[in-house]
Amino acid sequence: MVTGGAASNVLYNLWRARGRPALIDYDIALLFQPCLLLGVSIGVVCNVMFPEWLITALFSLFLAFCTAKTCRAGAKIWRSESAGAPATATAARHDHKEPLLDDGGQAARNGGSGAGAGAGFPWKDVAVLLVVWLCFFLLHVFIGDKHGKGVISIKPCGVAYWLATVSQVPFAVAFTAYIIYAKRKKQVAHHHEDGKAHSSVHTKTETLPALALPLAAFVTGSLSGLFGIGGGLLLNPVLLQIGIPPQTAAATSSFMVLFCASMSMVQFILLGMDGIGEASVYAGICFVASIAGVVLIERVVRKSGRVSMIVFLVTAIMALSTVIVTCFGALDVWTQYTGGAYMGFKLPC
Repeated sequence: MVTGGAASNVLYNLWRARGRPALIDYDIALLFQPCLLLGVSIGVVCNVMFPEWLITALFSLFLAFCTAKTCRAGAKIWRSESAGAPATATAARHDHKEPLLDDGGQAARNGGSGAGAGAGFPWKDVAVLLVVWLCFFLLHVFIGDKHGKGVISIKPCGVAYWLATVSQVPFAVAFTAYIIYAKRKKQVAHHHEDGKAHSSVHTKTETLPALALPLAAFVTGSLSGLFGIGGGLLLNPVLLQIGIPPQTAAATSSFMVLFCASMSMVQFILLGMDGIGEASVYAGICFVASIAGVVLIERVVRKSGRVSMIVFLVTAIMALSTVIVTCFGALDVWTQYTGGAYMGFKLPC
């Protein structure tokens, strides 16, 4: 279901980007993906070890914190839009046929990085992402599930199991180091080519410390695995706090969620998951619903002239999630407590 929804969002953004500035920031996706996948693996182990009451409490506090921060970011963008409303209206009269989200995409290109207008599809970046995806996918398939069901027979929690699990760390570090090196080399080459005219231009990812995005990705992935939720709910607030424009944050997070969710989907299929037919039907429904939602939000943003609507929508979803998770989580914990269930930490195996 998550794969279906993310796939439709990504395909729609790619279709819209034909001849226009791309909304997906592939530089951010590259810097995020290895450490994000590593964090998810570590978070899943913590999910097994931590008691449910602690996970519920941490999740509720984290959602409440992110809701407040995202709401502030939305209010800041709203005030910025209000201050620049006359200029925006004048620009709209001169170019009324151009969608509003494309202007945001251009701003994303000026304030972020990625394909940009006229740069073409970044095949090399996507190829690196696919290699990262394939390496982590093979590791997970070899490790198998908690019952030892995998491509090869590995005893759960045995020496080979933990060696394969720990090997994700050097993989993630090596890929991240290569990506940072390649991006820095590319920036230096552009600097020498463009000279002083380029020296004053800095993208959002260039102005951040080299390890800021990988560390943010690792924390996001760890929390996603710990809480057992899709990364989109956590990625959007993180990207917004970094300063990525709302449209770029939404498109880029969907692109990264597609990689994570598709990896889990293929693993389940190869390991003989039951109910694939029903899951395919639900995935198709999510595919259509996601496109409908993106188109609707785009029209609302274009009509209102405020991209902050996206931020407030994310805030509303997170606030609702905070209430629901807290209430139902508290009920589950109370049921376990009254039933005499064990409420402490557990071993990973």
